[in-house]
Amino acid sequence: MNVITLEQARTMIEAAFAKGRELNLKPLTIAVLDAGGALIALERMNGASPMRPDIAIGKANGAVQMGMGSRGLFKRAEEQAFFIQAMNALAKGSLVPVPGGVLVRDEEGRVAGAVGITGDTSDNDEACAVAGIKAAGFTADAG
Repeated sequence: MNVITLEQARTMIEAAFAKGRELNLKPLTIAVLDAGGALIALERMNGASPMRPDIAIGKANGAVQMGMGSRGLFKRAEEQAFFIQAMNALAKGSLVPVPGGVLVRDEEGRVAGAVGITGDTSDNDEACAVAGIKAAGFTADAG
């Protein structure tokens, strides 16, 4: 099951939005990418600022392209800023190394894609991504 279907992506988004409402978060924007970094689905809540889709995609893209959740990229940026800066240059600026980009793993542990969320604090964004991924039957890998 190494492919995220559109239905599963929609389930992830609905569950992540529900978690955001439960936590009374600011308007969220959610991107779901496949294992190759292609966009499957993107939704932005009313009131989310115009740049949020790019941020959500950047969080998910960084996770997929680097093979680690954006929390791990954030830690790496703190320890090796020049390395992450170089990776972002190679990614043409589409890598956002802050929590909120979570890898989606299938039942065999393979990367099926990533969810990127932005709109509230990075920790809250990540919590919503994890909730969405789990609701669709996958394993979330934030680290």
